[in-house]
Amino acid sequence: MNVSVVLFTSDLRVHDHPPLRAALGRGNEVVPLFVRDPAVARAGHAAPNRDAFLADCLAALDSALRERGGRLVVRSGDPVAEVCAVVREADADEVHMAAGCSGFARRREDRLRRALEADGRRLYVHDAVVTALPTGAVTPGGSDHYAVFTPYFRRWSRERLREPLAAPRVVRTPRGIRSEDLPARANVQSVSGGLAAGGEQEGRKRLAAWLAEDVDTYEERHDDLAGDATSRLSPYLHFGAVSAAEAVHRARSRGGAGAEAFVRQLCWRDFHHQVLAARPDAASDDYRTRHDRWRRGTEAEADLRAWREGRTGYPVVDAAMRQLAHEGWMHNRGRLLTASFLTKTLYIDWREGARHFLELLVDGDLANNQLNWQWMAGTGTDSRPNRVLNPVTQAKRYDPEGAYVRRWVPELAGLEGPAVHEPWKLPGRERARYDYPDPMVELADGLARFRRARGQD
Repeated sequence: MNVSVVLFTSDLRVHDHPPLRAALGRGNEVVPLFVRDPAVARAGHAAPNRDAFLADCLAALDSALRERGGRLVVRSGDPVAEVCAVVREADADEVHMAAGCSGFARRREDRLRRALEADGRRLYVHDAVVTALPTGAVTPGGSDHYAVFTPYFRRWSRERLREPLAAPRVVRTPRGIRSEDLPARANVQSVSGGLAAGGEQEGRKRLAAWLAEDVDTYEERHDDLAGDATSRLSPYLHFGAVSAAEAVHRARSRGGAGAEAFVRQLCWRDFHHQVLAARPDAASDDYRTRHDRWRRGTEAEADLRAWREGRTGYPVVDAAMRQLAHEGWMHNRGRLLTASFLTKTLYIDWREGARHFLELLVDGDLANNQLNWQWMAGTGTDSRPNRVLNPVTQAKRYDPEGAYVRRWVPELAGLEGPAVHEPWKLPGRERARYDYPDPMVELADGLARFRRARGQD
């Protein structure tokens, strides 16, 4: 009897899962395996919100496999050693897994391939499982990746994506393979109070509801901070509880301007993954260095702390930072605003902001987080690296009545309408009624400092 192992990583689902379907097609029995790698925590990439969401995803995956006659095997330790141990226990011939894009994922694949081949086994790595299109599927002439989004989007849009795969009806798992207990959300400490539930079932339900009810207005409403009109699917895409390829197919089937705008956002995700696959050092180094002289020292540390705590004195920035702390998630417009404020107004290193986001974001994807931060800091792929977002102008445009700010900055709830965005303009006596700090920096001063540092004055 042939046995295959499927190593789940960032693809925690049974629907549209090429490695699982390939393994089932080649063997009579399959060992679905997830390895909890302590190296993730040692590298600083473990976070309570993601650990809790991961626990939900693993429980949902195990449940889906059990409904089909199988089960999820969980191990802890070095993934190569644990996979090889499971292969020997099951007498498996081959291992199937999804391709990753980070340097960490690529090194893991290489180590696992060498270890398996040394034991007479084979590793099959499947593309377009984590992303909609394989990371190296489209390249410009003379380069290994696209460095600008718009031409990438044009090429990406012309490519034919693979067809989504149905979930298997039966998964047979051999008996006697040792497994640890599934992790439980209840055992994770310091989880954000408003963290969403994870898992494939929840993700598919959200995708279906989003496409049926909300996607049609997405193009005109996706930047509406108070309306919260985004899909909120990013955590499910990050953990692979929802397939990016299937989401693109289903949105295109729906049609319309809103669906097209949603597909464009899914393409942004693929774009960042193909950049990181080609330039894995961009996870920590400037993609395009500007030789920035970031502020450091005691004053910069105090400013960074105020930014983290949502006490900058700019209500829309503080609202977004407090949403992040409570939900482990932030509206995309808020991510742009807070990143611009930290890097362009306070002139603090983008890596400090990216690190804080990864500590809290449930969708803390290395490619998207780091490269979005670099895009806003002017060290990434943005063709306008000196772009600065004025938080007051942006607040009036994307939260015109101030509902988003009042939701997350309750000390200003008594201020009606757009006045909530500029509490420092209130008369002295009225201003004293609100327990809210003055702006920590004048916007003009911050911009001047940024320009001087880049030699533009």
